[in-house]
Amino acid sequence: MESFSFIYPAGKEIKQRAHTGVVGSGDLEILLEPRTDNHAEFIVRTSSDGFKEIWKAVFERFISLNDISATFIINDFGATPGVVNLRLAQVLEIANQK
Repeated sequence: MESFSFIYPAGKEIKQRAHTGVVGSGDLEILLEPRTDNHAEFIVRTSSDGFKEIWKAVFERFISLNDISATFIINDFGATPGVVNLRLAQVLEIANQK
């Protein structure tokens, strides 16, 4: 089990919390909390050790495209980078509804 976090500058605010996914074999869940301090923070708890640089690359790409000021709490059970990207897109879509 490994835990780590990354913080990036971000400019766009979101208005509501969101949740997507489930922690299970090869999957992950993301809980999103709005922030007002112009930062995005990704807090990761993963069952797969040694992939911190891959997580970092995924988050840097996501922030470069979305610039969302929020806290992303990610609970992972071995998801691939493709699944991580899918869940990030889903949680952002849910947060922007209403």
